[in-house]
Amino acid sequence: MTLRLDLLRHGETEQGGGLRGSLDDALTPVGWQQMRDAVAEPLSWDRMVSSPLQRCARFAEELSARLSLPLHLEPDLQELHFGDWEGVSTAQLMETDAEGLGRFWENPYIFTPPNGEPVLAFSERVHGAVRRLQKAYDGERILLISHGGVMRLLLAEARGLPREQLLEVVVGHGGLFGVRVDANGALTEV
Repeated sequence: MTLRLDLLRHGETEQGGGLRGSLDDALTPVGWQQMRDAVAEPLSWDRMVSSPLQRCARFAEELSARLSLPLHLEPDLQELHFGDWEGVSTAQLMETDAEGLGRFWENPYIFTPPNGEPVLAFSERVHGAVRRLQKAYDGERILLISHGGVMRLLLAEARGLPREQLLEVVVGHGGLFGVRVDANGALTEV
């Protein structure tokens, strides 16, 4: 059997650009609309799973109530913690830590932002959550509401990209993508 995950990225947040990471920003009205538009025609989901950060969870709560679907908040699907870079825009980092930012973009598995979460640990955390979902809900279709980093990680793997190309995967606000998780945990994009 396989698990189908429809991955929905949160919409635009009140604090705008920058590396939001574990900051708990709320959605803007535009962000709410981006997410509503993405699921305007709901698919045949069996349940919903969401990051507990409010930019994901508030929309998940609204949608699960509207569709009468069970909702589980999964802490391991939170965004990468960017440490000292949390809340800082890439433009600001180009002025203050261009070398570090360049190294991070070149290979996020090798360079960790100061006091941040290593991408390898982030990957293990996210994959652990996906394995638990696959084991618990094999054969189901789940709407998973999360963050750009989580989605880039899963989509890069599903597309067979080298892991250092993780940040080259484009995932806009309100983006909706599908992946299949087989019994062995292998991901394919659908």
